[in-house]
Amino acid sequence: MDLILPHNNWRPRDDQMDLWEYLQGGGLRAVECAHRRFGKDDVALHYAACASQERIGNYWHMLPQYNQCRKAIWEAVNPKTGMRRIDEAFPVEMRKSFRESDMSIKFKNGSTWQLVGSDNFNALVGSPPVGIVYSEYALANPEAWAYLSPILEENGGWAIFISTSRGNNHFKRLVDHARVAPGWFGQILTADDTPVFSPERLESIKADMIATFGEEMGLALYMQEYFCSFEGAVLGAYFSKQMSLARKEGRIGSYPYDPALEVDTAWDLGVDDSMSIWFIQHKFGKHVVIDYYENTGYGLEHYWKKMEEKGYRYGNHYFPHDVEAREMTNSEVAQSRKEVAEGLGIKPVIVVSRARKMDIIIQVHIPAVRNILGSCCFDEKNCVQGISALEGYRAEYDEEKKVLTNRPLHDWCSHGASAFITFAVGYNGVTYKDDLDD
Repeated sequence: MDLILPHNNWRPRDDQMDLWEYLQGGGLRAVECAHRRFGKDDVALHYAACASQERIGNYWHMLPQYNQCRKAIWEAVNPKTGMRRIDEAFPVEMRKSFRESDMSIKFKNGSTWQLVGSDNFNALVGSPPVGIVYSEYALANPEAWAYLSPILEENGGWAIFISTSRGNNHFKRLVDHARVAPGWFGQILTADDTPVFSPERLESIKADMIATFGEEMGLALYMQEYFCSFEGAVLGAYFSKQMSLARKEGRIGSYPYDPALEVDTAWDLGVDDSMSIWFIQHKFGKHVVIDYYENTGYGLEHYWKKMEEKGYRYGNHYFPHDVEAREMTNSEVAQSRKEVAEGLGIKPVIVVSRARKMDIIIQVHIPAVRNILGSCCFDEKNCVQGISALEGYRAEYDEEKKVLTNRPLHDWCSHGASAFITFAVGYNGVTYKDDLDD
């Protein structure tokens, strides 16, 4: 018997048809901002199944973090059918192998489909993808698209970005772009635009969210999740009010380099993790943040080269305390990162004490950033990734207890936010009882 795709008698609803027909017609760049439970992942999974049989290649379904993949997609069950969603989209008859370990499926025609995370996109090995679904893109690392888009441009592959709104961030900018750019598909669908929820059910959901999170946050989350509002704060975001105010006051815009002033830098250090740098000038009582740079897997020599290429005249360089850790260089002598930096010309280095204890981070570091953000201006073009990191930096959320924890979520936002903490704590000379040796 011939296999019919989409499988399991799945068909797009009328409100999903515009997206489906764009993809089926050969569209390569689709952005769908739709309310919670619209069925965004279902559409993407069934389309990937069809595409995998029409063109042999590798297909990825990418979530913000790899550790979300198993629960959110791989083991997720459709409550209406009782079937795993991947079994609905990718029937056994089309599979050659099925690997639980890395959540991948190989099909009989030679194509593959795999779940991946935007938190390790540059570590993925093997043949490049020809189709990528960026699920919950508003929470994903935008560098994943910057890194992978040239691959899809070269091989004629497609990308689908699906998400609810989560603040005025990179997903909002992409939606706005897709709605006007030739060749792109961009759509925003609220709960009023689809038949998923009745008015009575929506009122019940709103009441539940207000009861859980309070009037202000509950209503903001309701508007975000069900009516695609980009104005509300991301749940648990530490700096959302300060960044929203900066946008409202026009402090996120065009703020170019002033050659008459020195540029300070503020760092977050890593090797396997990303290393991040903010570039800041001080003018008329304001901190003018003119640039941001982040990369992964390089030593300090790479970052110094990038700094030289920018042509700025540098002042102080604020580094977290681990700059004094030893690092092997091309010589046989282990040097501290501080010594390596100063040897390259990154000086003076100002070492900023940074705590590990959560109470210090929450009670000292976070308020230090909040206080200084009121006097900061950001160049939106040069700082776009860093701004998104500050807007998205948030507390972990305990799904079982339905409460925010007192611990920051470690994701792609952490690097830019940590570098800005280095600046806020170091520039203002914030002090506290040192817990580094505890």
